[in-house]
Amino acid sequence: MTARTQLLDPAVAKAMSALSAAAKKGLGDPALAELVVVRASQLNHCAFCLDMHLALARRHGVPERQLDLLAAWEEAGDDVFDDRERAALALTEAVTVLTGGTSQAFGSGGGFVPDEVYEAAARHFDETVLAHLVALVVAINNWNRVMVARRIPPGGYTP
Repeated sequence: MTARTQLLDPAVAKAMSALSAAAKKGLGDPALAELVVVRASQLNHCAFCLDMHLALARRHGVPERQLDLLAAWEEAGDDVFDDRERAALALTEAVTVLTGGTSQAFGSGGGFVPDEVYEAAARHFDETVLAHLVALVVAINNWNRVMVARRIPPGGYTP
């Protein structure tokens, strides 16, 4: 597979990097931020981002057990992921996949990000932090799509 490096203009990369940095800073928890971006990258099958963010997660002290069980976080016990982490991961999946609703559901307060998922996250994060969490999910989804479209292989990231 040949990389398609021409697909990312430096000005776009700079803007995307700024969004990622602002979202992570506003979230205020580097370990949780890495759990979120690794989970979104798993869902999006972005090998480059997984390689990069698994390394960063380890640097930020995310336990190996959490990294090992992240793909099955809903089935992992409460001793692996706490309620706050579960709420963030559920919101990450809902915002990343966007397949949970239909146009008819919007009238009843439903939609692609179910109310119960959003409300669970809102119980654990104030409005500002929640906004940064959503921004982080949006940012990593952008990166995942760009890196997959560019066919960037894992192994190119150095801390």
